[in-house]
Amino acid sequence: MAPMTAVGEEMYALVERLYPLCRSITGDGVRATLEIVGEYIPLQVHEVPTGTQVLDWTVPQEWNIRDAYVADTSGNRVVDFAASSLHVLGYSVPVSATMPLAELRGHLHTLPDHPAWVPYRTSYYKPDWGFCLAQDTLDAMPDGEYEVRIDSTLADGHLTYAEHVVPGQVADEVIVSCHVCHPSLANDNLAGIAVATFLARALAEQNPYHTYRFIFAPGTIGAITWLARNAERVERVKHGLVLACAGDPGRLTYKQSRRGDAEIDRVMRHVLAASERPHHITEFTPYGYDERQFCSPGFNLGVGSLTRTPYAGYPEYHTSADNLDFVSPEAMADTLAVCREASAVLDRNRQYVNLSPYGEPQLGRRGLYDALGGRSDTKQAQMAMLWVLNLSDGEHSLLDVAERSGLPFDTVAAAADALQGAGLIKA
Repeated sequence: MAPMTAVGEEMYALVERLYPLCRSITGDGVRATLEIVGEYIPLQVHEVPTGTQVLDWTVPQEWNIRDAYVADTSGNRVVDFAASSLHVLGYSVPVSATMPLAELRGHLHTLPDHPAWVPYRTSYYKPDWGFCLAQDTLDAMPDGEYEVRIDSTLADGHLTYAEHVVPGQVADEVIVSCHVCHPSLANDNLAGIAVATFLARALAEQNPYHTYRFIFAPGTIGAITWLARNAERVERVKHGLVLACAGDPGRLTYKQSRRGDAEIDRVMRHVLAASERPHHITEFTPYGYDERQFCSPGFNLGVGSLTRTPYAGYPEYHTSADNLDFVSPEAMADTLAVCREASAVLDRNRQYVNLSPYGEPQLGRRGLYDALGGRSDTKQAQMAMLWVLNLSDGEHSLLDVAERSGLPFDTVAAAADALQGAGLIKA
């Protein structure tokens, strides 16, 4: 794979391409988004009909929009969907009317504390219509009549989501999920889509131990639909990560699974601590992104969530200020690097059994000490061998060894490879 600086620029270019599209939980904006992602990695696209029962939910009608505006008596578009997809309340029913500003105000959404920003608002499951605009724009609108038009359709159709699978050496799966339903919000979640896409590309160049399944789906209803359609094979999911808000300048934040002690939780804690990156570990809460669906008690999967600044944790969240200037190639590259480091630990973490457990085996006559000659970390590598031998009792993993010894996981894994090659341990 290209150097991380170049990969960061490629991810940013993908975010730029996706940014103008109007996405929602259904509709052609999701399809257009997946079509672009499909230029980077092959996708299997699924269409689930309106009315399909998915767990306790029902797939809603499909929403599409062509145009929307608020125009003054001179025909000037004061609010224009063509300028930004954020200007329309998501899932707005069609409207064509003329009304006074006093009546229109009840359908206008602003952010008085940030008067230059446009908020992101939706009404998925309650028929409604509205516009989102800057408070400054509203303040400049004189009383009078306004033409209001929303050229949208809300009709039976489909919910669309996609999967990409990187085959592994075993059928056990790691799922990586990201939501594809938000309109022009660069960090939430175009950066997450970009990091997931390029993580998939990086893994495809390797021979991963686990099978990696990438899920690109609308938030909440998409994850619920995926779970409903895959309930019989969920037991294959051994680890998982929900990616969101992956491109802002904040420190990395890992939200643990409902279990709290799932292997993915331990791996992420170890990787972030060992990397010495500024980071924060938070406990699970049943609010946030789709980790709450994967971690619902009936499934209770080992799925955590990786973000930089978490949802609602930055003023720009769900506003027009979450734009292309808010995310950076460097931040996305850093998030991707952590994902790759975590996948390397997940794939390499095993339990071993010492085949010579009575006393310390003689390493010198097996050439293991000679193999360390000239290494800058000779002492560390030697200690790693001794620790692996001592804890290879079929009950401790290499991550256990790394945590207990304080040694880098890569050094511990390399020691295990050497000892297995010498016939002293077996997985």
